[in-house]
Amino acid sequence: MSGVKPRLCTKSGCQQAAIATLTYAYADRAAVVGPLALRHEPGSYDLCGEHCAGLSTPRGWELIRLPLDTAEPAPSHDDLLALADAVREVGLTWDDPGATEPGPQPRVSRRRGHLGVVADLDAAADTLEP
Repeated sequence: MSGVKPRLCTKSGCQQAAIATLTYAYADRAAVVGPLALRHEPGSYDLCGEHCAGLSTPRGWELIRLPLDTAEPAPSHDDLLALADAVREVGLTWDDPGATEPGPQPRVSRRRGHLGVVADLDAAADTLEP
């Protein structure tokens, strides 16, 4: 069992898992019920199946019902291949920690309070070469 808690219905006293998100479009006098949003947004309400089915709107408002995804999305073949390629790429690379030499360290030339002026190493190298 995973450690992720399912989002619950936002109706008072309901402890059922949410399957849909309700959003109001006040300017259009419409309520839109659609698939569960990826994350909770202010002004939206998560609803369980029972509360989603029994939803009604005030007189003069339009209720728009979008198709709900009731099935859990299954990992696709492309997702598995992408994961395998990423693991393979990391496994085939070898970075020897001793192979790279640390470059010249920047030198702070002036300080003023907590800020410091750092010299440009490329410009300093150009002025030192004959």
